[in-house]
Amino acid sequence: MALIKSINLNNLTTPVVEKAEKLKKVHRILILVLTILLFGGGFFSLVYLPKTTAIAQTKQEVSSLETKLLAAKGKARNLAKLEEDHKKAIAQLKEALKLLPDKREIPSLLRNITSLGKESRLEFPLFTPQGERPQDFYMEIPVNIVLSGKYNDVATFFHKVGSMHRIVNIHGISMKPEKEMSTTLVTKCTAVTYRFKSEAEKKADQEKKKKKKKGK
Repeated sequence: MALIKSINLNNLTTPVVEKAEKLKKVHRILILVLTILLFGGGFFSLVYLPKTTAIAQTKQEVSSLETKLLAAKGKARNLAKLEEDHKKAIAQLKEALKLLPDKREIPSLLRNITSLGKESRLEFPLFTPQGERPQDFYMEIPVNIVLSGKYNDVATFFHKVGSMHRIVNIHGISMKPEKEMSTTLVTKCTAVTYRFKSEAEKKADQEKKKKKKKGK
């Protein structure tokens, strides 16, 4: 009987021990998994996440700086082009100024204009120089003109004036028949010629600019 009881006890205790060992293994696995998760979560929140955030911010800053750099390069190119265009414009202006008479030549220039009109078979009921208009580097000299003649003769006169060595521009052209059914036209216009500013005029302009700056 004792042997039977012993055998029965062994049979009873063996499954319990096995279950306990299995339970210990499960606990160990759970502890290991929890430990991994704990360290993994700590690494993600304390190391990985801040670093990825910093990397993203840095990438954004780099992208912003690249955009600003491209804009600055574009402005630099535009600035260089503007400076080049300005130099060309100044050079062209200097060449154009060579075609301007000085003050002493103005009377003879106006006489030349009237001579061209007469050569074109035109009459001048009015030829009146107006007051000079100062510009940056030169003076404008407008002349109010009234012409009387045929259309083709007026066109020939304008062509001759435009072909003069000195610059003369024609503005504000209006035409009407001298009489009803007449082929003779009365043409009104303003001829504008130009001249160099004298050294005295340039100095006077500089003095005016200095006074304006002091006044500010």
